[in-house]
Parts: sequence; structure tokens; C-alpha cells
Amino acid sequence: MKITVLGSGAWGTALSLVLLENGHQVTLWSYTREESKTLRDNHENPMLKGVPLPDTLALTDDMACVKGCGLVVLATPSFAVRATAAKLKDLVDPGTILVSVSKGIEKDTSLRLSQVIEEEIGDKCPVVVLSGPSHAEEVGRRIPTGVVAAASDRAVAEQVQDLFMNHRFRVYTSDDRVGTELCAALKNIIALCAGCCDGMGCGDNTKALLMTRGLAEMARLGVALGGRKETFTGLAGVGDLIVTCTSMHSRNRRCGILIGQGKGIQEAIREVGAVVEGYYAAASARVLAQKTGVDMPIAQAAYEVLYEGRDVHGVVADLMTRSKRSELEESWS
Repeated sequence: MKITVLGSGAWGTALSLVLLENGHQVTLWSYTREESKTLRDNHENPMLKGVPLPDTLALTDDMACVKGCGLVVLATPSFAVRATAAKLKDLVDPGTILVSVSKGIEKDTSLRLSQVIEEEIGDKCPVVVLSGPSHAEEVGRRIPTGVVAAASDRAVAEQVQDLFMNHRFRVYTSDDRVGTELCAALKNIIALCAGCCDGMGCGDNTKALLMTRGLAEMARLGVALGGRKETFTGLAGVGDLIVTCTSMHSRNRRCGILIGQGKGIQEAIREVGAVVEGYYAAASARVLAQKTGVDMPIAQAAYEVLYEGRDVHGVVADLMTRSKRSELEESWS
């Protein structure tokens, strides 16, 4: 099949290699001519060092490459999804499957990214979400990985499953696009917090507490917004949460470590050198929690540190001294 991947960051590049390995005709689109030229000249993405780009991978900065494609993957940062979808609308063929692999929530609208794409594209193309514990650095090195393809139409999800799946990239299907996308966005907040704990010198006990209660918060909000609680215990939920909170591949965790060590928020983000989606997700999660009336103390604490200048030690003390409760008294619904 003819396929275009929009976004030549680490994740878009890694997925291009998966699709190329599966025998598809793949084009990797870059936002600027300079980015595309760098890939062409170096035969390598600087964000995926040591992973060669085959000559069979087409490289371009012309979005007209989506014409005639059966599948288009949107792999831009979350803040660029709307603009990319708007440009795509008049170029893509009706019925082309669009796969959203970006992880986040739109800043100003608090919309899930598939909703953003559908606002721009309309009903011209079906939209599938692909998510799970999948660091680009490991996918690019052909390390076994499992993800979820979520769509309201099972047949479309299964088609995406067939196109991506191979012996080292396993794809499961789901009909819970809402839960899958919210997992992808919200786990980045918890990963930032996990990094803060590491930077402060907290131990494994603290991280286990944070991840478990963070997952409970994610699930409460996800169910309130129409997701299924089972999704949060699967690959898109707890799977992605584990890998993002524990791996140094995680930009969110690395940023949190720097904050926990005492660096300023913007200084930490600059030092990471790439988009830290959890920073933006913290603001969106706060809005969604307020709209739904869902209690999210960890996400609220993250917001206070990231946007209100609170000291990380102070918010940890506040979280640890919250009023007593039963672990199971809070409903997921």
C-alpha cells in the first residue's frame, strides 16, 4: 500500500521503518525542507542515532505526497495536529485511513487529537488511534513492542492492525478510542511527576505509590469522559504508564528529574531539547477535571508546580497528608 507518515520526528521515523519493513511504499514528510534534507544527507534521523534510513524510504517536504495513499499517519507534536490536518483536508483522498499517533490534548480546546482531526477533515476519512508503550528509540532498533489500534469501526482498526503488525511489532485492536487517547495524554503528567520524585531522591516506594494512584486518577477522568476502565489496565494505560515513568527514553520523566533537582520549568524543558507533552497535558487535564468534577490531586499538584511555581517538596508533603480514606472507596465512574 502507498503510505505517508506526516512528521519526521523520532516516532514518525520509527513507524515509517515498521511500515517499510512490511513491504509498503512509504514516504516520510518533514515540516521543513531543511529537516528533509538532513535526513537525506545523513541517511539517519538525529533523534534516532544509529538507525539507518534505507534508500527505499522516500523523503519529502511536499504534503501533496498524501495523494493516492491508502493510509496517512499523523505523527506531529500535539500542538501541530490541527494545522497539519487543515492542510491535509484538501489533499487526501476520501476514504483514506488516518492514523493518529501523537499523544496529547489540544491546549485551547481540551479536545482529544482524533477530535481535532475530525473537526478539520470532517467525515471524509476514518480516524484510528495507535498508542501503547512504544519508545521510538526501541521500535527503531527492532525491539519487540506491543500497541493498540483503536477505532469505532472494528474493521478499520483491524485493517490498521494488518498494515502495521509484524514479528516484532504486535498490534491489538480496541473500540475505545476515547480511553486510548486519554491514556496517551494523561500518563505523560504522571511521568513528569515520577521524574520529579527521582530528581528529589525519592525511592521505589514513592514511585510505585505515585504510579498506582496516578493510574486511578487517569481512569476516573477517562471513564467520566466516556472511556472504558478496562482500557486503563491494558497496554494503552498501565503499559504506557510503566514505560514512560521508568525509562530514560521518556522526555517527560527526564524533564521531571531536572525539575526535582531544582531547575526552573522552562530551563528543564529547554535542556530536554524536545517537546514535553506532559507540560501541556497538565493544563488540559485540570480543565477537564474541573468540567467533570473528577478529583485528580496528583494532576493538580503537577499543574501547581508547572504553572504556579510551587515547590515540588511542598506538593509532595501536601499529597502525603491528605485526609484519610479507603483505597477502594472512590468509584471509577
